[in-house]
Amino acid sequence: MIHPASGFRGTRAGVTEGTGFSFESEDHGKALPRIQVSYWCAKGHETRPVFVKLPEDQIPLVWDCRRCGAPASRDGQSAAAADAMDDGYKTHLEYVKERRSGQDAEDVLAGALEKLRARGVLADELLRDT
Repeated sequence: MIHPASGFRGTRAGVTEGTGFSFESEDHGKALPRIQVSYWCAKGHETRPVFVKLPEDQIPLVWDCRRCGAPASRDGQSAAAADAMDDGYKTHLEYVKERRSGQDAEDVLAGALEKLRARGVLADELLRDT
C-alpha cells in the first residue's frame, strides 16, 4: 500500500530529458534514445545490456557475462583471449603457495603438530614419522 502523503506516488524512474524533478508537472519529458549491445563471453553466452545512445567510443568494449561472470566482448574472440591470459580468482592456498616453499610448509606443519602433542591434543603415535 502506498502512503497517501508520499511524494513519489505516481512517479516513474528512468532517464528523461529536461530539468527539474519528474513529479513537478504532468509533462515528464521524453525518454532518451537507447541501444542494446551484444557481448559474448568465451563460453558463448550472450549478454545484451541497454545503454543510452552514446558515441561508439563511449560504449564499453568489455562487459561481465550475466550467466558465468567471465569477461565478455562485442566480438567474442577478444574475450576468449583475455580469459586465457587471466588467472582469475585465487584461493587462499594459492596465495600461501606463492609466499612459501614446500619445505616451509612442512616446517610449519611439524611445529603445529608438536604444539598439539605438547598440549595433549594429539597422541604421540598419531602422525609420527616412521
